[in-house]
Amino acid sequence: MSDSLKSKTVKGVMWSSIDRFTTQGISFVFSMLIARMLLPSDYGVIGMLAIFMSVSQCFIDSGFGTALVRKNDRTEEDFCTVFYFNIAVACICYALLFLASPYIARFYNLPLLESVTKVWGLNLIISSFAGIQNAQLTIAIDFKSRAKISVITTLFTGGIGLWLAYRGYGVWALVFQTLSSNILRTILLWAIVRWMPKLIFSWQSFKELFSFGSKLLASSLLDTVYNNIYPIVIGKFFSASSLGVYSRADSLARFPSSNITGVLQSVTFPVLSTIQDDETRLSNAYRRFLRISAFVIFPLMVGLSAVADPFIRLVLTDKWEGAIYLLQILCFALMWYPIHAINLNLLQVKGRSDYFLRLEVIKKILGVAILCVTIPLGLVAMCYGHVIFYVVCLGINTYYTKKIIDYGFLDQMKDLLHILVHSLVMYGIVLAIVYVMPTLWSQLLVGTLAGMAYYIIGAYLMKFDEMNELILLLKHRK
Repeated sequence: MSDSLKSKTVKGVMWSSIDRFTTQGISFVFSMLIARMLLPSDYGVIGMLAIFMSVSQCFIDSGFGTALVRKNDRTEEDFCTVFYFNIAVACICYALLFLASPYIARFYNLPLLESVTKVWGLNLIISSFAGIQNAQLTIAIDFKSRAKISVITTLFTGGIGLWLAYRGYGVWALVFQTLSSNILRTILLWAIVRWMPKLIFSWQSFKELFSFGSKLLASSLLDTVYNNIYPIVIGKFFSASSLGVYSRADSLARFPSSNITGVLQSVTFPVLSTIQDDETRLSNAYRRFLRISAFVIFPLMVGLSAVADPFIRLVLTDKWEGAIYLLQILCFALMWYPIHAINLNLLQVKGRSDYFLRLEVIKKILGVAILCVTIPLGLVAMCYGHVIFYVVCLGINTYYTKKIIDYGFLDQMKDLLHILVHSLVMYGIVLAIVYVMPTLWSQLLVGTLAGMAYYIIGAYLMKFDEMNELILLLKHRK
């Protein structure tokens, strides 16, 4: 990797990490405080709307954001065309959501959902005004500006949500917190990214971008619908409280997994796109990203699983006790999520959105089959189904990775095996400490510190290449 590209990569990782973990850290603190004041059923109400918002967002973006980042000869016509398309589709989606709100409330047998849907849906229109600004920051690998925007937005709107929850607004605290967040974020993006749309819409540009983005749109729709099948099923056949408990366990498991994945995807995609025609450099960079991501995410996920009991009881109180076992299981599913994401990133970098779509179809058919088998067995069985799904799908994803850069499932597992074993030994140590410590605080603190000490010192003494890579990256940045 050239010095210029390495410098951009290090800076991108650093500022994207600051963006993700500072923002999400602040957001996490606010969400924990708010969760102590609200009921699981309040979160269940929002969870029932997740699929409608997520599907709408897929249509609004339609893969154009990724297409713009990947296209090296992008023009002003491209930006303007995507800008107006995003807004038009957002308005259409909101109108449909507004009209469908009574039927959504009737489906879940929850009258409150009608008014919540009408207000919550405004987020679609607001966020559509910031799509191009987000894409331009990604193209420039300018995650410093994005980090500033995120921190300011999270601090301000977190305070709004906390105050509303304290005042007893219930689910509306979550609604207005998200609404104010999108409004402020859009304003700040327009203030920092000095781009103004011109009255241009090019059908030629639209067709060119859509030829790539359409397959990503189909893939995103499949992925979104599948990911939200669980909230639909739980909300329909169980209860709002059950959905709230599941959603909380899922969000806690996704916190480290999705944020690290977000950092890696946002940085690796533009970086790998610049070297997409150099097979040797692309392969080497890809393998390094894969190993470093596993080195960071594996211990975080298994560690969270080990301390789930004291963590939830202390932070969320015993009213969230039902989320403990679900969280312990889901951590072992989502530890593989960053590995999935990097494999799929490679397909986008190489422009193989056809492979991307084909993979999504196969995986979602498998996922629905697993869901149908586990639904009658309850929430716990459905979570175990997640684990099976992620492990099997990793093998499916790597089929095309092998075709592109000759780096398949067995090669990847060979590269990651020492990290996995080291993480599982740490998991056993932390579980033992949690079992013998007398209080919840001692279980959480001693277990966390002991796990970190074992993992870091052990990796250093055993001379893990990934440990050396991280140290070199930090020295390079310094």
